[in-house]
Amino acid sequence: MAYRHFEFIEKHVWLLGILIAVMVSLGGLAEITPLFMEANKVQPAAGVKPYDPLRLAGRDIYVRDGCYLCHSQMIRALRFETQRYGAYSTASESVYDRPFQWGSKRTGPDLARVGGKYSDEWQRLHLMDPRQVVPESNMPEYPWLALALVDGKDIQARMRVLRTLGDPYTDADIKNAPKAVAGKTEMDALVAYLQGLGVDNVPAAPAAAAAPASAASAS
Repeated sequence: MAYRHFEFIEKHVWLLGILIAVMVSLGGLAEITPLFMEANKVQPAAGVKPYDPLRLAGRDIYVRDGCYLCHSQMIRALRFETQRYGAYSTASESVYDRPFQWGSKRTGPDLARVGGKYSDEWQRLHLMDPRQVVPESNMPEYPWLALALVDGKDIQARMRVLRTLGDPYTDADIKNAPKAVAGKTEMDALVAYLQGLGVDNVPAAPAAAAAPASAASAS
């Protein structure tokens, strides 16, 4: 009897297609649903705040121009990773990233902790002509960023959308966004974004852990 059922399904392609779709859907739900539920449990740690208007503009330029295709922003919890790049990344650091910039390909170095590693001027030169500061670099040039101005109204609209998704922007934050980016170029915005990576959007260190370090530096 079972053989006849299988034979019937195999001879009727439309039925086979429907059953395949049902099974793929059930399997997908079983795999994806727990991931969504787990993702909703991630909360921003103390010290992690949404991007200010200029850095938000810089992050969007970073995504628009495909920087994530060559640079990851996720330091793995492996010794050789932390020795080169710094403390390993946590999910709470990226809670305000939509989309997140973890990445998997490293044509260039990981940028999760690049903030403050170089001066603003170095970052500008690197973006204008990477070979000025890194002769062996194969990174493309981005000179047009120094000519294009950031659109304050666009950033304001983006902040409104992000607030509906859960980012805690206040009415004052959104109202003042155009003023915060007035006269700023896309180069300014991208440099501000890079200089904040690993500085502005990382969990604050516990006071108890910070005390011995300050005492050591004072001595």
